[in-house]
Amino acid sequence: MKKLSFLTFFLFCMHIVAHAQVVMPPEGSPLEGRWDMVLQLNGKALPSWLGVYHSGLKTLVGQFVGPGGSARPISEVFFENNTMHFAIPPQWEQSDKYLSIEGTLQGDSLVGTGTSSEGEHFTWIAHRAPRLHRDKPVVWGEPIRLFNGKDLSGWHAMGKNQWVVENGVLKSPHSGSNLVSDKKFNDLKLHLEFRYPAESNSGVYLRGRYEVQIIDSKGKEPAVGLFSAIYGFIAPSEMVAKLPGEWQSFDITLVGRMVTVIANGIKVICNREIPGITGGALDSNEGTPGPIYFQGDHGPIEFRNIAITPARE
Repeated sequence: MKKLSFLTFFLFCMHIVAHAQVVMPPEGSPLEGRWDMVLQLNGKALPSWLGVYHSGLKTLVGQFVGPGGSARPISEVFFENNTMHFAIPPQWEQSDKYLSIEGTLQGDSLVGTGTSSEGEHFTWIAHRAPRLHRDKPVVWGEPIRLFNGKDLSGWHAMGKNQWVVENGVLKSPHSGSNLVSDKKFNDLKLHLEFRYPAESNSGVYLRGRYEVQIIDSKGKEPAVGLFSAIYGFIAPSEMVAKLPGEWQSFDITLVGRMVTVIANGIKVICNREIPGITGGALDSNEGTPGPIYFQGDHGPIEFRNIAITPARE
């Protein structure tokens, strides 16, 4: 092998460095980050969410949460000259069309149009999601009984009400409307007990935006769509669901985006960050307080002993 002089070797190395600098990683892409979206479809404002991240040196990938369903992976987000677009396959079996979205970056906002997997056209706008980082330790207030065990005081149904109270238990005997607390909260600690029949499905939404999944899951492997998960985003560390018909419990702490879930006395999510809203959220205004809400449109569910400890302002 021919030996290189020091000068030749130095120039060779500088040549490599110069060419290596040409390939810029997309960390500096202004599109990267989390976006709180609102879709305008058929006269309705529908909350959604978009996360854009880099993969390797040149590719942008992401996640998308629509008005319903779970967080969907985006294999590639195309971005050039402040214009972006992506497409993802349908989530539901009744459609064979892709969801497609395109938009333009305008400062700290994105504005665009899209076509749903059902073929419906919509417009949308998105703003950068807040970090929700807490600089100081939380000081907790006094616990509040969110359910008095007697009636629906402090709660309202999002439609025709099927919820009833019997013997200190809040019941949704069949699929119907979701139930929302009148009060809104920021950081919180929530305790609740619940019971469901076989194959039923419900959930509790924190600030009306982040669903902790309640679903018949005993004997299954942990997953982002099963018992005690942050729906679509965070799977529990283990499956601790009991048999249908048994009373179960959640103790949930939410500080900013950081969530801890204790299910049936076992910590299954420990101080994990929730990236964004989950499907079915009431809105995408992540920087504001929101209510507790119970999903009542997926099957029978019962709750009792609901108490919340809010953070002091």
